[in-house]
Amino acid sequence: MTTSKRFSAAKNDKFAGNVHKRGSVVLGGQRNANKMPVGPMMLGFFLFVVVGSSLFQIIRQATSGQPGF
Repeated sequence: MTTSKRFSAAKNDKFAGNVHKRGSVVLGGQRNANKMPVGPMMLGFFLFVVVGSSLFQIIRQATSGQPGF
């Protein structure tokens, strides 16, 4: 992958600036560690669909009288 000189120079400058800050540099993956990737409403909806469909399946199978697998 080719990168421009400006991009690679900026990357090198950022690294060079962090060399003497051992242990106190914020890593790229830890910036958004506290932020949830999915909102609570979407998580609740997903759980409602999954749990509701499994309960519906169990009730439907129990009332049909057919043994499960």
